[in-house]
Amino acid sequence: MPFGLSDRVKSIPPSPTLSIDAKTKELVAQGIDIINLSVGEPDFGTPEPACQEGITAIQEGFTKYTAVAGINNLRKAIAKTLKEEDGVEYEMDDIIVSNGAKHSLFNVFMAVCNPGDEVILPAPYWVSYPEMIRLAGATPVIIETDESTGFKITPELLKNAITSKTKALLLNSPSNPTGAVYTPEELQALAKVIEQHDFYVISDEIYGKLVYDVRQVSIASLSEAMKQRTLLVNGFSKAFAMTGWRLGYVAGDRAVIKAMTTFQSQSTSNPSSISQRAGVKALECFDPQVVEVFRRRRDYILKRIEAMPYIQCIVPNGAFYVFPNVSGVFGKTYQDVTIDSASTFATLLLEKANIALVPGEGFGAPNNIRISYAVSDEDLTKAMDRLETFLQEVK
Repeated sequence: MPFGLSDRVKSIPPSPTLSIDAKTKELVAQGIDIINLSVGEPDFGTPEPACQEGITAIQEGFTKYTAVAGINNLRKAIAKTLKEEDGVEYEMDDIIVSNGAKHSLFNVFMAVCNPGDEVILPAPYWVSYPEMIRLAGATPVIIETDESTGFKITPELLKNAITSKTKALLLNSPSNPTGAVYTPEELQALAKVIEQHDFYVISDEIYGKLVYDVRQVSIASLSEAMKQRTLLVNGFSKAFAMTGWRLGYVAGDRAVIKAMTTFQSQSTSNPSSISQRAGVKALECFDPQVVEVFRRRRDYILKRIEAMPYIQCIVPNGAFYVFPNVSGVFGKTYQDVTIDSASTFATLLLEKANIALVPGEGFGAPNNIRISYAVSDEDLTKAMDRLETFLQEVK
C-alpha cells in the first residue's frame, strides 16, 4: 500500500495515445475486430541488416555498459548523416544518444529549464510535450494554430509569445499530430525573429525522412547562429520502424550535450548496447520506398475523407497522420447519443464502428481527430468504409 505519492507524479495525466492503444489491444484480445488507427508506429519491420547487426552484437558479447552518451561509431554515423542529409556539421562530442527520442526530449528539458522559465509550444502539439515541460519546472506557453495557418506559427505569433522568461521554442516539423512541414521560407522568417533573442530552439525532427511533395529542412541548417541555438532531436523509431529498440539522439551545443550526459549518467546511463549497434547499420539502409507507401496511403485516406459528410481535412506533407476537423458533427446525434466533442466522437467510433483513433483534446485541438495511416492497405480500406457508414447514420 503506497504511503503517499509525490505531487509531481500525481499531476501527470496518462498519455492519451498510449491509453487508447492499450484499450484497443484489450478489445482485440477479447476477439473484437478493432482497426487501430491510434498509434504512431510503422507497420513495416525493422530493416533486416539492422536486425542482423543486433543479433551479431549479442553473439559477440556486446552486451555490457557503453559510454553514457553512446558508442563512438553510432555518434560518428549520426554526425555523418546530419551533414549529408541536413547540411549541419556536428562532431561526435556534440551528440548524445538516449533511450528513444522521447527520452532525448525529456533530457533536453531537464538540462535547460528552471522553475519559472517558459517554453513556447505551438498547438496542436504532441501530447507529451506540455507534461515534459511542466516536469522540468517550466511553463508551456501555447500558441494556437488551426487550418487557416496550415497548423504552423507565423513570425507575428512567435513575437507575441516571447517574454523575458522565454527559455526555448519547441518546433516539431514534420508535425505529430498534423503532418505539417515548415518550408525553408517559413523557417527563415521565424529565424529572423529568433536571432533577435536569446533562447533555445528545440527542433523535434523525428519524422524528418517521411515527407511528401516538399523538402525537409532543419532550422539548424539555416545559419551558424541558428545552429548554436538549436537542439536537434531525432531517432530511429519512425523512419526505421525501430519503436521497440528505444534509440534517439540530440545534436547541439557541446556544453548542453555535456550537461545532458551528466544528467543521463545519474538516471538511465547508456542506451542499450545492442540497439546502438543496430542503429549504426540502420543509418546505412533507409528504404525510400517506405515514403512512397505512406504517400499512397495518405492520398487514399484524403480522397475518402473528401467524400464524407461533416469532416474536412487539409493535406499533410509529412509524418503518417491526417488531422481532420470534425466540428461539423458537434451537436448532431448518432443512435440518440449527442456528439458534443471530439472525445465523444472517438468513443462512439470505437464502441459502435470498431475504429480506434485519437481525439484532438490531448493535442490541444478540440475540433480535430488524429488518424494514423501506418496500417495495412486492407485495414485502412476497412476503416474508411466503417467511418463512412458511421457518418451516414449521423443525424
